Amino acid sequence: MGFFSAFFRLASSSRPHLHRALLRSSRSIGGQTPRSDSRNRLLSWSAALLPLAAVASAGTLALDLDMRSKPALCDSGLDRQVGRKDNTELLVKGSHKEVPKEFIEELRSFLQDNMTLDYEERYFHGKPQSSFHKAVNVPDVVVFPRSEKDVQKIVVACNKYKLPIVPYGGATSIEGHTLAPHGGVCIDMSLMKKIKSVHVEDMDVVVEPGVGWIELNEYLKPYGLFFPLDPGPGATIGGMCATRCSGSLAVRYGTMRDNVINLQVVLANGDIVKTGSRARKSAAGYDLARLIIGSEGTLGVITEVTLRLQKLPSHSVVAMCNFPTVKDAADVAIATMLSGIQVSRVELLDEVQVKAINVANEKTLPEVPTLMFEFIGTEAYALEQTLLVQKIVLEHNGSDFVFVEDPDAKKELWKMRKEALWACFAMAPDYEAMITDVCVPLSRLAECISKSKQQLDASPLICTVIAHAGDGNFHTVILFDPYQEEQRREAEKLNNFMVHTALSMEGTCTGEHGVGTGKMKYLEKELGIGALRTMKRIKTALDPNNIMNPGKLIPPHVCI
Repeated sequence: MGFFSAFFRLASSSRPHLHRALLRSSRSIGGQTPRSDSRNRLLSWSAALLPLAAVASAGTLALDLDMRSKPALCDSGLDRQVGRKDNTELLVKGSHKEVPKEFIEELRSFLQDNMTLDYEERYFHGKPQSSFHKAVNVPDVVVFPRSEKDVQKIVVACNKYKLPIVPYGGATSIEGHTLAPHGGVCIDMSLMKKIKSVHVEDMDVVVEPGVGWIELNEYLKPYGLFFPLDPGPGATIGGMCATRCSGSLAVRYGTMRDNVINLQVVLANGDIVKTGSRARKSAAGYDLARLIIGSEGTLGVITEVTLRLQKLPSHSVVAMCNFPTVKDAADVAIATMLSGIQVSRVELLDEVQVKAINVANEKTLPEVPTLMFEFIGTEAYALEQTLLVQKIVLEHNGSDFVFVEDPDAKKELWKMRKEALWACFAMAPDYEAMITDVCVPLSRLAECISKSKQQLDASPLICTVIAHAGDGNFHTVILFDPYQEEQRREAEKLNNFMVHTALSMEGTCTGEHGVGTGKMKYLEKELGIGALRTMKRIKTALDPNNIMNPGKLIPPHVCI
């Protein structure tokens, strides 16, 4: 309709008779003339276009019809440098329009006190707690829905006024997912934290998006069940779906896409869509659940999730061992996976990360590259797997192989691992952390970590390595002074090196943290422009007003 409207406007302003001719022709095309007049309609339409074409070619109409010089359907409000290949800008700039008072009044009519315009609250929601990414703008209003119906009303109002929406979960994401570069509405899902139903015999649970994974597992414990994904402390189920997260247990249980049975989501036009049934498998239609998982709030707002659960293991063993180099440690992780041993965790820490853990927890662990394993099953089976891995370790320059079965000791060891990021800040309390998230095919892990480690060790910055070594995913924590531009550039240079190294090995720029604003610049090299344009078409079809978390995931220079 935009194409026809442009012709109508031009015709009516410069040649009134052309406007009337076009109007008659459009009515004919709309089906208001008999079928037998189709030839006349075509002639009438052609006759109407000819004078207009002549006028346009004569230069009397100021219409730029060259779509190549002015691409359509780009994210024009965002600074198009952010997200472009090799761009190092971390401050995201976006357009901002005033929020109408009528909109605020409409929200208040059904949210009442579950919303705020307070600047401190808006600033807190607009600056990610664990991310070095920043935006010029913050949300104009923060809302706290209590139900799916509230979310639907919020989305409908935002779509009506064409105001951007930023869904907000546990705020543990690190790639700028919750930035509000265009201002707009931050939808904080923290009040939607009901566990709606547990189906013990089916081993699934239905939850609202604000439920935290740690709280969920505490609730499930009496049922002998647990949800196996374990990202950072504080993460919520909705955010975990949005970023397609995983964690240390993904080597055994898969990522978020493997553990969600179905979703309920509010689309940009206010439609509520359920992506499937509770059946463990289905071949019915498009896999909409997997489309939404990892979409980072750009396609809709998740309001309900049905999760696949697992039985709590009857017994587990945690083992640790040391190595002279990170390559030796990575080689053991690869050899263990190739042996067919069913580990539930394989975590690698370099010597700098172990030192950070010692400083933060007042421990005296040997400050050398270290592997941590977890084996689960019956007592006999877990012990058998432990001894098999011990043999592999000794064949690959490993030493000091120890294992524990005491519940408190195991809990303490995994707690130290889960809090590794906060341990790093103990070495540099006033610094920020740039965290990488590359993942490569398992056979290339040792090579990728070794190349990265050479660059990290040569850098003047404090850099640590943490890997989910069983599935080829590793992180580096690069600490830098945010007020020293030279340090920030050095951190970005290291990050860039590791991403391009991973991509050269057929890997990915993000194994589990997602894209947000921080990883957009690498997507064209990893996926190709064709894939990005396909994503843009999906986004445009479901969210034509581009209100759903704009400026994230799809680079702004991608046009269709």
